[in-house]
Amino acid sequence: MGESNVFRTPQTIHYGKDAFKKIGKEASEKGQKALIISDRIMEKLGYVSECRDILLQGRIESAVYLGVESEPTDVYVAEALELCKKEKCDVVISVGGGSCIDTAKAVAVAAVNGIYIGEYMGGKKQIEQQPLPHIAVPTTAGTGSEATDVTVITDTTNDVKMMIKQPLLMPNVAIVDPVLSISSPKSVTAATGIDALSHAVEAYISKKAQSMTDTLALSAIEQIVKNIRTAYNEGENVAAREAMSIGSMQAGMAFSNASVCLVHGMSRPIGALFHVPHGISNAMLLPAVLDFSRDDCVNRLADLAKFFDADADRLSKEEAADLTVYEVKKLCYELDVPNLQGWGIDQADFEAAVSKMAEDAMASGSPQNNPRVPTKEEVEELYHVCFSYQFSIEKTS
Repeated sequence: MGESNVFRTPQTIHYGKDAFKKIGKEASEKGQKALIISDRIMEKLGYVSECRDILLQGRIESAVYLGVESEPTDVYVAEALELCKKEKCDVVISVGGGSCIDTAKAVAVAAVNGIYIGEYMGGKKQIEQQPLPHIAVPTTAGTGSEATDVTVITDTTNDVKMMIKQPLLMPNVAIVDPVLSISSPKSVTAATGIDALSHAVEAYISKKAQSMTDTLALSAIEQIVKNIRTAYNEGENVAAREAMSIGSMQAGMAFSNASVCLVHGMSRPIGALFHVPHGISNAMLLPAVLDFSRDDCVNRLADLAKFFDADADRLSKEEAADLTVYEVKKLCYELDVPNLQGWGIDQADFEAAVSKMAEDAMASGSPQNNPRVPTKEEVEELYHVCFSYQFSIEKTS
């Protein structure tokens, strides 16, 4: 038998249609006044007011921070923290995408521990005091942040995305209601869906993969591959949305316990320097990174071919691995994923930033979990490849 492993999840997970209604009972068991961290879009959709109404039914007062406008930053954390203290909130609720959830994780920690969240980057410090209780309510099927002990916060002073992973960042409760994701436009459905697929695939090929993460990663990949096109083309299809929300959560649990790899290592600097949303940058990178890694994870990539083609068992391992890479590339094409150039990044600015991005990617530690561990020079070359990468659906052989 191999070495022992550890596997962490939220204490409680509510999932399925109308799970959102459980938030009042959960909050009433954890505090008396909630800080809701969300954004203006969620407010316009009515989810914030619905959350407040449900909380009132459980006799829980609430304050609201709606300042999250993009990828989470230390500025958002500081603003929300100030409101949390002013209103004397004793439970944190995040309603939104991964940016809202990651911001809430940082606020829950900082409210009790009293130091800048960046102090925890890279494990330099351990979170000592139990954070405020955190109830995470995702409204997209993508990041899986509701089920991870990771937060990624941009240091606005140094333009660095700080990846912080510690057990006490795990939300206490995850409430995954697929109805909340119906409002996602096609572009968000595509970006978050490929983001979730990236999480699951990287968890499966990671050097830190384990039996429980393998089970969840494979289930997530199957759910996502079979439902993402329907969710994209038929936004109000609740069955597809539910499958995607569960797949996203499973992918989150998988990568939180197995670690992500090269895609995420390269993705964070793109987001920090060019403000590309995390899900989009992962999608931009995934096919090229799988091409790069293919020879060192043939068997694992071959395992995934059955989710794309029922007859994949007739193929050799090499052919099945190639099929997986091709199908991921085809999926990105069909979901209109742009390359970096197509997103609108200026080539001269990009070229000037490549060396720093490669350094930051390597420093994150994620590339070291990749089946093929790159050098800094190889990461630089991959950035160049991804800048004008063509998600062609033409098979090369």
